[in-house]
Amino acid sequence: MEETTLTEELQRAEGLLIQNEDEGARELLRHLADDAEGYVDANCPTTEEVQWFSFPTIFERLAYRRVEDDPRELRDVGEPLDRLYADLALACARLGDFDEAREALKAAVRWNPMGCEYRLDLAELYRAAGDMDEYLALTYSVFERASEASHLSRAFLVFSNYFQRVGKTEAAAGALRVARRLDGRDPAVRAALDQATGTDADPDSISDQQATDALAAEGLPDGANAEIAICLLMCATDSAAAGDRQTATTLTLRARDLVGDAAAMTLLKLIRETDDELAGGEPSDA
Repeated sequence: MEETTLTEELQRAEGLLIQNEDEGARELLRHLADDAEGYVDANCPTTEEVQWFSFPTIFERLAYRRVEDDPRELRDVGEPLDRLYADLALACARLGDFDEAREALKAAVRWNPMGCEYRLDLAELYRAAGDMDEYLALTYSVFERASEASHLSRAFLVFSNYFQRVGKTEAAAGALRVARRLDGRDPAVRAALDQATGTDADPDSISDQQATDALAAEGLPDGANAEIAICLLMCATDSAAAGDRQTATTLTLRARDLVGDAAAMTLLKLIRETDDELAGGEPSDA
């Protein structure tokens, strides 16, 4: 099992999915998963045996995930195994095998613990199975891991819908208010806003303080806080380093809207200093 082989086989499996040959895709992906897991178990060193940047292959970096706790070290690692399991989950879901789909998405989360889209998709499978506790717990975990505004806005939408169903309209309005603030152009957010207009769950029916208090009472962040701003600014920093100035600017502006200019600048400085320390250099003002 080599990295190039796995990538090519994944492309072949995804071609089968595009052609709606779900059974063939599932069997191929099952085989690839067994081979890849076996290769990692047999060949990849542990963290104690080798340092992160000396890993010569992607599978060795993947094995590092199993014991590495710092999410900052994991965000930009390009690996195929989470993609493999996500594809397997899709094939299983299409074939109506939701139990195997859930197990596959659990594996995708294991290999990419910062991939909030997998957590959110897994949460939806639990909701469909009637397991609301797991559904809400997985969605809540996004608040601690998200590095994209879309993940956070989707999580707040989930809780807004949930609060509406249980009759907590003020909390529902507060959650929808935060989702709008994070990514008001998202079609799902726009649809939810249209549906809530004129109702008790309308985000404009309450004040900022009421929204903050209602969400705090439910154990949710209100959106205007440092934790979410840090997520957005970390993603903005990565986008800037990759040359994507437009995304970096958009995310920075969203973070500024959440916490204000002074706090956003302070957080950016802390993120840069942390990055420089991890790289072994001096803090930069670039």
